[in-house]
Amino acid sequence: MSGEQPRPFRFEAEVDPGEKRQFRYEVSETYLGDPVELPVTVINGAGDGPRVFMTAAVHGDELNGVKVLQEVAARYRPSDVDGTLVLLHVVNVPGYQSQQRYLPIYDQDINRSFPGKERSNTAERMAHHVYQRFVSQCDFGLDFHTSTRNRTTMYHARADVENPEVERLAEAFGTNVILSGEGDEGSLRAVASRNGIPTLTVEMGKAHRFQPALIEKALDGVESVLAEYGVYPGGDVAEPSWRKVMGPTEEKRWIRADSGGLVEMQRGPNPLVHEGDAICTVSDHFKSEERVVEAPFTGLIVGVLENPVALPGHPLCHLVRISAETREEIEREISRGEFDGYRSYGQRWMADEEEAE
Repeated sequence: MSGEQPRPFRFEAEVDPGEKRQFRYEVSETYLGDPVELPVTVINGAGDGPRVFMTAAVHGDELNGVKVLQEVAARYRPSDVDGTLVLLHVVNVPGYQSQQRYLPIYDQDINRSFPGKERSNTAERMAHHVYQRFVSQCDFGLDFHTSTRNRTTMYHARADVENPEVERLAEAFGTNVILSGEGDEGSLRAVASRNGIPTLTVEMGKAHRFQPALIEKALDGVESVLAEYGVYPGGDVAEPSWRKVMGPTEEKRWIRADSGGLVEMQRGPNPLVHEGDAICTVSDHFKSEERVVEAPFTGLIVGVLENPVALPGHPLCHLVRISAETREEIEREISRGEFDGYRSYGQRWMADEEEAE
């Protein structure tokens, strides 16, 4: 796009090149007929370049991304940008207001409702407004999520790396771990990527709180992406020293409880375990029976149970085998303090049927 004139960004109004505009955009109504309005920031750069959307709180109780977008909106000025940043700070406003994952009352999931329909249920109508007015005008996007309540998720990206354009975006964001796949039907990233708008999901930590270390990592990832695509020429592109792409053929295993009881995690403070290491113990209330759960192979714990009680068959952790080279690099980063805070920030993968995205 170099050499072209920057364009206005139009939704119903217009944001001219060199302009930053913050407003509320109506996507629905309450029972009283009052507008449901999502907060939006559009930063239209003075120079021409790609249009980038960023979304947060598609699930209303997932707050880390809300803080990320607040900081992005404050950090970048039109004079810094070649292109346009379109920030949808809170997509699921009713869920956000009630601090629930889904739309209240009917438990509709906006992230299974894209691209939406103009005349359908509430979630699909809201998804339609968001997709048609904002997402469809952009060239690529970042969708920020956390796990749902009472669980946490390790800081990682989800992307269909079989798509070269999506792979470029995922690598530019710079997470160590990428979960590869097309995404669930009706999810924002699956629909947008399929329609030629490469989109990455960022999973980061717990619901219902801000986690500063993860937020800072995400802000670095945003800068890296913007620098990679020339949107923020003054930025730096991240180059992680190791990367693990978890595709469908990767060896990974859920470690499960064989008996019910109280779970005490032994792993940490980093996610690397060696074959035979104790991951946790499961004991009865009298502590007369206690089972030590050991790692069946050397690998990376990308998810771990935070709830201290389990039933037989309950997933305790998700373990991914790593190569000797990756293990050595992780050990070097551990020695440099790279994984400090891994356990204290409560990182884990999702449980069996958890829809984290």
